[in-house]
Amino acid sequence: MTNKPVIQWLKKPDKHDYPAAESYLSLVYEEETYGFVKGLRKAPVVQFKAKDIFRASGLSLLGVSNSHVEKDKKRVLKGEKLSPILLVRDPRNGKVVVADGYHRLCAVYSFDEDAVIPCKIV
Repeated sequence: MTNKPVIQWLKKPDKHDYPAAESYLSLVYEEETYGFVKGLRKAPVVQFKAKDIFRASGLSLLGVSNSHVEKDKKRVLKGEKLSPILLVRDPRNGKVVVADGYHRLCAVYSFDEDAVIPCKIV
């Protein structure tokens, strides 16, 4: 049985996560993007299991060959706090969009698919 590292989280997302989410969302949506980011800033932090976020998003898991995932895994092992993930519900497509935090999600999942991840969701 392998010891899982303790994954630590910031109480709220880093300030730079919102512009990153806006940049990504602007590729997927049009004017709605600004409403999403504004809503994310105001949304409370809630929690979901890593495996449930993956299922709801339909995304595939990035592996160890991804440098950003590896960087986040090292941060976890050092005991550094990660920023909560930003999510957007897309009822038209029946998915949850990971607006920011995909690499963090993959890193955490690699340690524990049942890990509870703090998120903001609109």
